[in-house]
Amino acid sequence: MFKPFYGLTFNPFDKSLPESHAFESRDFKQMLSRLDYLKNTRGIGLFTAPPGMGKTFALRCFAKNLNPNLFQISYICLSTVSVSEFYHQFSLALGLDYSSKKTVMFRNIQERLFYLLKEKRKTFILAIDESQYLNAGIFRDIKMLMNVHFDSLDCFALIFIGQTYLASILEKPVHESLKQRIVVHYNYEGLSSDEAKDYIYSRLEVAGGSRNLINEAAVHAVANFCQGTPRLINSLMTNALILGTQLQKTTIDTEIILAASNNLALC
Repeated sequence: MFKPFYGLTFNPFDKSLPESHAFESRDFKQMLSRLDYLKNTRGIGLFTAPPGMGKTFALRCFAKNLNPNLFQISYICLSTVSVSEFYHQFSLALGLDYSSKKTVMFRNIQERLFYLLKEKRKTFILAIDESQYLNAGIFRDIKMLMNVHFDSLDCFALIFIGQTYLASILEKPVHESLKQRIVVHYNYEGLSSDEAKDYIYSRLEVAGGSRNLINEAAVHAVANFCQGTPRLINSLMTNALILGTQLQKTTIDTEIILAASNNLALC
């Protein structure tokens, strides 16, 4: 109901906002620049952040702009699986038939990756979200899958996306060999106060709203409550718009932000 009240064509803080409306924060630009480098060098990219920072959305933007003639990307978000289930997922992503034998799937995966790179001139990119939940066996086998031609060639690019402590997991001595294959690593810092302000205004504008819809003090309040986390900003602002409509407030002020934050138990 708040859309017509505030003259918005859609909810500007909905997570389904198209990639064309991406807010290019410092974190967003840093991740995309590293992904762009990784797609050409291959190897492993590690991207970490607390929940809700927008790393998966950045990956989505990256994937949308890939040339399908040169790159094939597959996204896995179910990482709490066994080693054999992981092989099954990897095989499906490559269009390979399922085998009950891990050794067969291992060989088929390596052969298909090599074929794609050398014969089709196409780089396969595997992105694994929530990678902090991968078990040690999968980390071990990923290292072996990347060992092609006496470890002289990286046949594909692997993207680990996870929470900040994923980096600590990979620091363990048992993962040293895998860690050495990491080509790029970026840990999100979150939106700065100025970026949070610009983020809110830009979201309102792409939905046809005015900057005057929310006063400056309320914008600062949102930034303070959410500590640079876009997902929290989205939730808080959506609740604020709902409350503002219910109260017939044409301008979102700090009182509405406080009430919305209480609803979300943010303070």
